[in-house]
Amino acid sequence: MLRQRTLKTTIRATGVGLHSGEKVYMTLRPAAENAGITFRRVDLDHPVDVPADPMLVGETMLGTTLEKDGVKVATVEHLMSALAGLGIDNVHVDLSASEVPIMDGSAAPFVEAIDEAGIAELDAPRRFLKVLKPICVEENGAVGELTPYNGFHLDIEIDFETPLIGKQNLSVELNPGAFRRDIARARTFGFMKDVEQLWAAGLALGASLDNTVAIGEDRVINREGL
Repeated sequence: MLRQRTLKTTIRATGVGLHSGEKVYMTLRPAAENAGITFRRVDLDHPVDVPADPMLVGETMLGTTLEKDGVKVATVEHLMSALAGLGIDNVHVDLSASEVPIMDGSAAPFVEAIDEAGIAELDAPRRFLKVLKPICVEENGAVGELTPYNGFHLDIEIDFETPLIGKQNLSVELNPGAFRRDIARARTFGFMKDVEQLWAAGLALGASLDNTVAIGEDRVINREGL
């Protein structure tokens, strides 16, 4: 029987919000079985808990934002990716601002911190969703499909006009080892031609070459490349 998992010890991290540009202090604390992943906005006069519930996804413009009773937690995708990829079910996440710190623009810093803190098994069994029939969603040229399978297999493809990225695909049987090796280092990227428009919309205010791969017309702006 696979058991639920949490952290062995507390993790603390400091960074900036990708879109807000605000400095963020984040603490990840072990949680009891069946607690799930819960974000807590400790910067508010009365702290508010926002569960990582797909029904609470309020915005998906260049990031995933959870919202409950008007309280938002933005850019949760890299942290959630790290927790899911390493099979962690229960964690409390305290935030001093409205956005999870972007770190280097990937899930890798969160993976490294989790590995250092350690992972603890709990007594309760893990719970799974089982796909019983194909489900397909299409929107604006993007397609996502779930099909029945005895395991967790991902087939992912992106296709961009710029030859610097072009068409790329990844097929992987997802487990913690494959996540560390093939997925965790994937970084946020953006196009220089869009910068002023993003800033005018109040987005990417915290973006820099330290946390984003910047794509120019004919080259990658970051010295380290992709």
